[in-house]
Amino acid sequence: MQAKTKQRDDLKVDLALQGGGAHGAFTWGVLDRLLEEKWLRLEGISGTSAGAMNAVVLAHGHALDGADGAREALEGFWKKVSEAAQYSPFQRGPLDVLLGRWTLDNSPIFVAMDMAARLFSPYDLNPGGSNPLRAILADMVDFTKLAESPIKLFITATNVRTGRGRIFRNAEITPDVLLASACLPTMFQAVEIDGDTYWDGGYAGNPTLTPLIRECDSKDTILVQINPVERPGTPRSARDILNRLNEVSFNAVLLKELRMMGLLRRVARSDDDESMRWASMRIHRVASDAMLDFGYSSKLNAEWAFLSLLRDEGRRSAEAFLEEHADDLGTRSSLDLETLLEGV
Repeated sequence: MQAKTKQRDDLKVDLALQGGGAHGAFTWGVLDRLLEEKWLRLEGISGTSAGAMNAVVLAHGHALDGADGAREALEGFWKKVSEAAQYSPFQRGPLDVLLGRWTLDNSPIFVAMDMAARLFSPYDLNPGGSNPLRAILADMVDFTKLAESPIKLFITATNVRTGRGRIFRNAEITPDVLLASACLPTMFQAVEIDGDTYWDGGYAGNPTLTPLIRECDSKDTILVQINPVERPGTPRSARDILNRLNEVSFNAVLLKELRMMGLLRRVARSDDDESMRWASMRIHRVASDAMLDFGYSSKLNAEWAFLSLLRDEGRRSAEAFLEEHADDLGTRSSLDLETLLEGV
């Protein structure tokens, strides 16, 4: 694959990174593989939740030592996440460990906390508002230098009061911004920023494409998708229903943006700069059917073996994408938006 692409001219690309807890290690693997391609020049990254963490850690590492620094920083971040998870009450049950299943569905603590979350809020269960990610982020990233990064960052969080998404850019990004972007309201207290409180950005954009289109010169966006758009069958158990609701809700805004791009391709006028920017963006997607095997509870499983499995799957998926679509980059969209317009 690298022999095929090593002679290519440099190409600016943007990245759009979904959130998904520990499943963000899949995105880590995708990024690790893409960073090996020296002809791909990262201009902007839009990220939400775990995608936001990956985006900021990548940009910080890249500022220190280019693509190699970014890869090293990402590995260091996920190792620290795994080390911190050793002390988490969320651990797999003995039978799941024996059978090699990564779910926490049978973990007594997870089941108890899942039930408690229907009766008690994070303000009851975690009155101090502690979050182990705060210390990891403060240790891994010099946030004062993000403003100097040549990679434009766009981090989404959801304003609790208005229900609208807010995009935080390089100079605005702090540990609180990242914690807000990943703040699941049933697990963590809302994060206060500039007098407003924020929840997980996935409710407003997972991730948000608008700033990549309006504020970047690149005409190619690579979407790294964690949450399955389609899942065969109808869920029947309470847990499966909640898992599918989570996937649908966290994909909804993204799909609306993609559908709008598809519609604008049909009707955009050459004298309308805004619609032409949307219509001309080439969209590509890296995803894996393997993610269908992992339910909601596994997003809280940060065992190193599981994170490594997801990383390896991410690398394989990125490799497959490059083998099939490297020539599409800079030329045409490889994601068929027309299929998203069916029934619209």
